[in-house]
Amino acid sequence: MARIVVYRTRHCGYCVRVHALLQARGLSFQEIDVTDDPAKRSWLIDVTKRRTVPQVFIDGAPVGGFDELARLNRTGELDRLVGDADRRQADSV
Repeated sequence: MARIVVYRTRHCGYCVRVHALLQARGLSFQEIDVTDDPAKRSWLIDVTKRRTVPQVFIDGAPVGGFDELARLNRTGELDRLVGDADRRQADSV
């Protein structure tokens, strides 16, 4: 299974939408609240070149926020990203 990590803040409507989309898809994911963590926020900006949350990572690669995740879901690319991770795990066994 792909490792999905969502960096979020409290009181963020788009963070709630990412949570709902991933949950509706039945995908497991970890959420990291960066509301009170300036060092983690700075790291996110360095890695993603964005100041906004949520920021979604799939197997360590940043894929964007809600709009990007919704587009990946709509086009079927999310299935491919998650499926590729499943195949890599199966190949390594």
